[in-house]
Amino acid sequence: MPVLTHAEAQARAALLDVHRYTIDLDLTRGEEHFRSTTVIRFTAREPGGTFAEVRPRTLLAAALDGHPLDVTALDDNRLPLPALTPGEHELRVEADMAYSRTGEGMHRFTDPADGETYLYTQLFLDDVQRVFAAFDQPDLKAEFTATVTAPPGWTVLGNTVATPVGPPAEGRWHLPVTPPLSTYFVAFAAGPWHTVRTEHAGLPFALHCRRSLAPHLDTDADDLFDITRRCFDRFHEIFDEPYPFDSYDQAFVPEFNFGAMENPGLVTFRDELVFRSAATDTERHNRALTMAHEMAHMWFGNLVTLRWWDDIWLNESFAEYMGYQVLTDATRFEDSWTEFGIGRKAWGYEADQRVTTHPVAPAPGAVRDTGTALLNFDGISYAKGASALRQLVAWLGEKDFLAGINDHFARHRFGNADLDDFIDSLARASGRDVRAWADHWLRTTGVDTLTPRAGTTADGRWRLTVDQEGSRPHRLAVGLYDPDPAAPHRLVLRDRPTAEIPGEPLTGPGPRPALVLLNDGDLTYAKIRLDPASRDTAVRALSGIPDPLSRAVVWNAVRDMVRDGELAPAAHLETTRAHLPHERDNAVVQGVLTFARTQIADLYLPAEERDAALATLRATCHDLLRRTEDGTAPGPRLTAVRTLIDSTTDPAPLHDWLRAGTVPGGPALDPGLRWRILARLAVLGATAPADIDAALAADPSATGQEGAARCRAALPDAAAKETAWRALYEDDALSAYLWTATAQGFWQSEQRDLVLPYRDRYYPAVTALAARRGTALANSAGNHGFPRPLVDHETLRLGERCLAGTEPTPALRRQLTDRLDDLRRALAIRYGE
Repeated sequence: MPVLTHAEAQARAALLDVHRYTIDLDLTRGEEHFRSTTVIRFTAREPGGTFAEVRPRTLLAAALDGHPLDVTALDDNRLPLPALTPGEHELRVEADMAYSRTGEGMHRFTDPADGETYLYTQLFLDDVQRVFAAFDQPDLKAEFTATVTAPPGWTVLGNTVATPVGPPAEGRWHLPVTPPLSTYFVAFAAGPWHTVRTEHAGLPFALHCRRSLAPHLDTDADDLFDITRRCFDRFHEIFDEPYPFDSYDQAFVPEFNFGAMENPGLVTFRDELVFRSAATDTERHNRALTMAHEMAHMWFGNLVTLRWWDDIWLNESFAEYMGYQVLTDATRFEDSWTEFGIGRKAWGYEADQRVTTHPVAPAPGAVRDTGTALLNFDGISYAKGASALRQLVAWLGEKDFLAGINDHFARHRFGNADLDDFIDSLARASGRDVRAWADHWLRTTGVDTLTPRAGTTADGRWRLTVDQEGSRPHRLAVGLYDPDPAAPHRLVLRDRPTAEIPGEPLTGPGPRPALVLLNDGDLTYAKIRLDPASRDTAVRALSGIPDPLSRAVVWNAVRDMVRDGELAPAAHLETTRAHLPHERDNAVVQGVLTFARTQIADLYLPAEERDAALATLRATCHDLLRRTEDGTAPGPRLTAVRTLIDSTTDPAPLHDWLRAGTVPGGPALDPGLRWRILARLAVLGATAPADIDAALAADPSATGQEGAARCRAALPDAAAKETAWRALYEDDALSAYLWTATAQGFWQSEQRDLVLPYRDRYYPAVTALAARRGTALANSAGNHGFPRPLVDHETLRLGERCLAGTEPTPALRRQLTDRLDDLRRALAIRYGE
């Protein structure tokens, strides 16, 4: 499909002023396609030609101002409008559009639990043209109104409150006109939804999910509404502009490719967030964070929208920052920034140290087309950008920061804006040189490294200087810790002064502290090192640091030292074994165990040391279970059980746990844990296809289907591997979710010899798949489908040869480039290269 270039978008925006879309969708025409009729009213400012985008299964008719257009002139997705005259125009396009199984455009899903069918749209970034004809770029905002025909008994949802019209048997629904929106914000959902409704601040609020998940949604509905109300009220406390739409629906939809999408009035979430099985506090926090993030988009993105995709950070970084801050301010998740520091922020650090790094705000012209824009939705646009904003707030102060935001909303309400506009608003509110700050933080790449040098002066005062690799200015707190006289394995905070880096040395009364912790409180974005004395203290007393966010900063320093080859992976495991069993904050437990299990054990250690690493992780998990037997830390217990299952190499206890229905010292087995145990048994060759079939019969849900696909692909059997391979790369019958589950099961470290022959087949197969099935599958195939267990130079050589050719699509090329960069790092750590 041709991508839209920035130059083309600018030319079209200069030519057109788009007023209103009137959309009619008929969803009753079978399982393969739906009918889409669109009328676009717009003005041409001067004579000229342009095009509208539409990607039909069949283009049935098109007319401009009542005059038929030649439908054979459609060039891929572009319908030419060659000779516009100045003045008002009306474009009418009628087409049959294909349903999607990859979450792009109008996705169709039939629930295996009860046979009910559900439809929903995902139109970001340029997939609106899969549903209706449009001038598909963010700066051509317009009003939208729609009519939808759906099977009787279904409910239709959209950006505005949909109401049935006409006889019920006709299934007609009308959606009133929206405020001006970018095309990618338009949303529809249709099906026999289970709905829970309430009202808040004079607006209708609702939660929706498929019927088979109704009991689970009902269980959590009060909590979900409480989070929604608290975030909604907090945004109204800090923003002058009220919520700008007529309702707030949150729909949990099946097989969604992202965490959520901020469609105005109808936010869509992946329905794994309706928990069928036990969830940790961290998982509940992350669900709440996703809700707060998407609500922030109602202002950052929906009310004021970027002009072009180089400013995507104006959407995502702000929603990320505001989501965490609002959760901290208004909900029970008062330690929200701990999860950001130990979990989310690592995503940004990793992305920023790959060869594909880019500035938070790319230079003008760097995002030349929509294909390039899609590559920038990564840890930099989200986590690094949010980190930069947290540092901006530390520098400006929250009062001036919020004043700048409110000025931005007032000046660009229902319009478009860019980085320069936002900098102007912040500068007006604060009187500070925000542009210089932005040049240092938003226009540069890479991670600074900060190393303390602490000592005691001749007159008995502590003194601190900081060595900096990098050039950004940092405003951060420095934690000064001493041993607790009553318990030397615990530390007490002596002081937490603020430092400006670069800047003058800090000094204070008393000798140097036992632990000097830069960036205590995690207000800046930098890799932190410990001086020798502080490192000795951390090794002895990391779990004795009183605040979980401070502990997260130390754990991050340990992780970064491993990734940079400054600390042996085995030393990380020793620290994990010594201190993690004492940890009560689940975000820290989950972050440390995930890194140890998926990075150290599987990638960074030589294969012959992997069993010993897994044994260390099992012992750590057993200790976590013993130390949390009082029930005060259920999150770490569930996290420990999951890692224990994933790290078990003897199938006997796994079988025992399945028979007993519980892990000793852990929770009762729910569907999630049962599928996890069965997947591990499949990897170990200790279960059979009949066992998987029986488990699926007991849990025929969508997640059960995915669990069965994962287990079947994980079986250490040549025939099972070949069957999985053909399903992945030859049959094209799998949805994106089933494709990912199958790929996750296929490559296993325990089965290196069995899967090794598929390495030569992977690169040509994944290249062909990406070209054939599109971006969503390209992303999954280049990530989940990558042969991660094959940490060797031949995997790297074959990948580099693939990238040297022209065949990989942009999305696949980005994924493969990142995976190969990770592979180089693993090889360097494993073999000291």
